[in-house]
Amino acid sequence: MAYTRCAFPRFNRVKKKLPAPLRAEVDTQVDLICASPRVGEQKRGDLSEVFVHKFRLAGQLYLIAYLVDEAKKIVTLLALGGHENLYRDLKRYLAS
Repeated sequence: MAYTRCAFPRFNRVKKKLPAPLRAEVDTQVDLICASPRVGEQKRGDLSEVFVHKFRLAGQLYLIAYLVDEAKKIVTLLALGGHENLYRDLKRYLAS
């Protein structure tokens, strides 16, 4: 059974500014995550509840950070972007 998606405002703001081909690929990857939430790797330490799915488009690596609620069958999309500073910014965002 596919999980329901829910997105933080930060994820939506970043996605809205992306070019159309990348936006379409992000939608495809999010559908993949909702079909199988364990496709990403679980982080350790401060971000231990966060999963990150990595994908490439046009030679660039992109990451989608998300949380999985098994009881409610919800995938919460947290952040989207390149590897540079994503984890640091995500840690600050979740702490606030």
